[in-house]
Amino acid sequence: MTPPSTLPAQGSSLPSPLDLGGRTALVTGAAGGIGRACALRLAAAGAKVRAVDRDAAGLEELAEQARGLAGAVEPHVLDLTDLDAAELAAAGTDVLVNNAGLQLVRPIEEFPADVFHTVLTVMLEAPFRLIRGALPHMYGQGWGRIVNVSSVHGLRASAFKSAYVAAKHGLEGLSKTAALEGAPHGVTSNCVNPAYVRTPLVEKQIADQATAHGIPEERVLSDVMLQDSAVKRLIEPEEVAEAVAYLCGPHASFVSGTSLVLDGGWTAH
Repeated sequence: MTPPSTLPAQGSSLPSPLDLGGRTALVTGAAGGIGRACALRLAAAGAKVRAVDRDAAGLEELAEQARGLAGAVEPHVLDLTDLDAAELAAAGTDVLVNNAGLQLVRPIEEFPADVFHTVLTVMLEAPFRLIRGALPHMYGQGWGRIVNVSSVHGLRASAFKSAYVAAKHGLEGLSKTAALEGAPHGVTSNCVNPAYVRTPLVEKQIADQATAHGIPEERVLSDVMLQDSAVKRLIEPEEVAEAVAYLCGPHASFVSGTSLVLDGGWTAH
């Protein structure tokens, strides 16, 4: 196996395919949506994927879907609010994809304090603990890839999403700090920042968005979700997974501490 950090020989015109054979990847929120697409993409590249989620049935479906790929998917049922368990789960990880998330759309004055706490725990504190658990192994071998699935909301705010926006902005800072500390050890850390992705998380927002904005549900997609996007469609989970895979490959060894934006032109305004 060609080490993932090795670049092609001079004169090579085509990038080498992603080869994660012999590597262990951990993907959170892996039972569906972006997480499932990432787990399948990394397994296709040969990685042994620890698929972390609290949805046991969804993980079993993922493992069945992954049969026949070059790598393997190992279901790992875990609630990320158990921070100690999250840190332990990341031990020995070569590639860490922090993806798990949740969403609630409410004005700040109506936003439940306990939900705000849970969102920050799952989407910011858990990634910190997972990174903390993965780094000793990554540092020891002189190679590692941390990919944090952020959002366009890590770069821009939207009304009624105080917890989600706060968590994603914090994740951006955590990712950059990990990049600075990891650089001497061959570890990169980056964010991937999609706009609205065709996932259950987005679909479940529609009713809340309609209520918060005072519009019918059928107008949420055009008037809210795609309003600031020049490309008028949702992103597919597989597109996000390809961006994650790129950041794990040999041609991305100099990409660290940045945000790979997949927002259809949202932030071009």
